[in-house]
Amino acid sequence: MSRPLTVALVAGEASGDILGAGLMQALRAHHPDVRFIGVGGTRMEAQGLKSYFPLERLAVMGLVEVLGRLPELLARRKRLLETFLEARPDVFIGIDAPDFNLDLALKLRRRGIKTVHYVSPSVWAWRQKRVLKIRDACDLMLTLFPFEAKFYDAHQVAVRFVGHPLADTIPLEADRSAARAALNLPQDGLIVALMPGSRGGEVGRLGELFLSAADRLRAMRPGIRFVVPCASPERRAQLEHLLVGRDLPLTLLDGHSHEALAACNAVLIASGTATLEALLYKRPMVVAYSVAPLTFRILKRLVKSPYVALPNLLAQRLLVPELLQDAATPEAMAQLLSPLLDNGDIQTEGFDAIHRTLRCDASSQAAQAVLELVEAS
Repeated sequence: MSRPLTVALVAGEASGDILGAGLMQALRAHHPDVRFIGVGGTRMEAQGLKSYFPLERLAVMGLVEVLGRLPELLARRKRLLETFLEARPDVFIGIDAPDFNLDLALKLRRRGIKTVHYVSPSVWAWRQKRVLKIRDACDLMLTLFPFEAKFYDAHQVAVRFVGHPLADTIPLEADRSAARAALNLPQDGLIVALMPGSRGGEVGRLGELFLSAADRLRAMRPGIRFVVPCASPERRAQLEHLLVGRDLPLTLLDGHSHEALAACNAVLIASGTATLEALLYKRPMVVAYSVAPLTFRILKRLVKSPYVALPNLLAQRLLVPELLQDAATPEAMAQLLSPLLDNGDIQTEGFDAIHRTLRCDASSQAAQAVLELVEAS
């Protein structure tokens, strides 16, 4: 009979809670006698974690916001370190939240506890020297994407590419007709999804541009319709304000981003994790990216990657158009998106190949990698 295991996990936001819950379920399937301690959300708690404090206390974005919460974050990390050193888990798994988790992992590893980090930070794109800290802090890095694993291999960091859970859950071929029926959208005709982002700043910079691009597309393609999934009531209100005075055949949705992607023919989308979802639904896309001008100038100097859009990083080539900063005009968006409504096969064939590469039963792969590390100690 296998010995009992204690696994410590810390997730820093909702996406990490989803990954953590899947990993916990897979760990228990491989090793039934396991106890979980640490920090997570409702999904991880449903898998048996008693969270030491609410996950939301770690979910901080933005430099100013982090500075305002820094004393609390440091105190919580110090207390977690003491708790984990007392409990002596067999392994610590930090899920995303690298600024919080990597420092914690470094201290635990120095005290003889095995450490894993699940979800690579964008170290391959900027601040590449962080890889030295990762090498010191982690016995194993689990990556969602193969190009990340290649980067860590090149820098002598123990790594395992496990695939992406979304690639496991999203079908290889989405049912457009069923999605349209579920959203009360017409079965016939062209539908474009507009996805200008989930944060207020993103919608503030791209929302007007996307709606103006929709106006131009409508002039080019009479009969076209639009659908916009809203990430929150605040984003819906923001978009409703931007729609005042416009006459667009457009449906605002409360959430339902996956259904919108399944229902549409093509997507105009902000650069970010949503582009992976659009890829997995095999919907041709044009990607736009816009930040404050000073931020863009700084990023241009820091970022080492030739591409911004995740589909291009995964393809290792320019598979989807990227309209960055001043190039992200309504005219350019409409001109690039219109031909994709008739012939997006080059994109979608590339998307299908990537989907199959990422479809690895990620949670099970991650669990096996963790257990192999523990058993090797």
